[in-house]
Amino acid sequence: MTNDDGPMGQLSAHIDRAWDLVNRGDFAGAMRSAEKCAELDSETPEVHNLMGFIRAQEGQAEQALEHYERAMELDEGFVEAMLNAAEVKLHPLEDWSGAIALVEQALDWIDDPEEQADAMLIRIEALLGKGDRAAAAAALRALPDGPFENPGIPFSIGRARFETGDAEGAEAMLRQALEKDPRHADAHYHLGLVLQARGALRDASIAFLCARDADLKGPARPPLLPADAFERRVRAAMEKLPAPLAAALTGALVMVVDVPGAEVVAEGVDPRIPALLDDLSPEGEPFRAGRVFIYQANVERAALHAADVEREIRDALVAELEHAFPELAAAPLAPS
Repeated sequence: MTNDDGPMGQLSAHIDRAWDLVNRGDFAGAMRSAEKCAELDSETPEVHNLMGFIRAQEGQAEQALEHYERAMELDEGFVEAMLNAAEVKLHPLEDWSGAIALVEQALDWIDDPEEQADAMLIRIEALLGKGDRAAAAAALRALPDGPFENPGIPFSIGRARFETGDAEGAEAMLRQALEKDPRHADAHYHLGLVLQARGALRDASIAFLCARDADLKGPARPPLLPADAFERRVRAAMEKLPAPLAAALTGALVMVVDVPGAEVVAEGVDPRIPALLDDLSPEGEPFRAGRVFIYQANVERAALHAADVEREIRDALVAELEHAFPELAAAPLAPS
């Protein structure tokens, strides 16, 4: 019999608590629990996988990889650590070849078709990252046949098909994901992108509204920054715009909100857009935007880590200004 009050029972309890804290976005608390795990047994591969995952969520990619590599040293067939490490190599490191190598290593240990598909989708994302759409399309054709229990798999297949130019196949898989999970916000969003690309604008708006609704009603994402700190990043980003672009925002009313309103999305605006300009000057007059909306939840979704927030805001403003006033596109950017 196992004594739940003994060292192994304590270790299991701390691991479970740490993962619960991870799921709630409390990475500092999760790391404290993980460190208690390491005090009980520093040679348990699950502990290093846990610590690697926490470090990855904190944006400390190199430290995350060190823990994942240690987990794999302790258990050469630890598939979860291999795939977690592959995800870090994808984002933020963009080490496409390294990610593919880890997936190949993991596939040697996987027999379940659903787990195989999950791993192969990481390889497909890496191939797309490398710009090899032909190889990605071939890898998509090699995926195990469904149906899949996990709605995340048909969603990922649909997204990859869209990125390889197969809009029809993408729509079928995204709808399959939504049959399994009607609240799958990412599936609604990518279905909107597919429909928009096909010119079905009314249906795309409906899908985008469903994505917005699912985002708002889903598990709350802990903000990367408190509101006042985020607003400081907005001001800093605006100060770093090149003069011609900054001039177009002189005197503008800047509003920070979480996401675009439903009425804006219904008009065709992307519900995950990070910034939006409004009240634009008429043609023939100096370039001006009277209102600037910055969507904190969308910026932070793209940024992933607090250190990237200011750059994401600046890039979003540049993209919006150049879209609104194409003549400003030649202005050189200030250094980050």
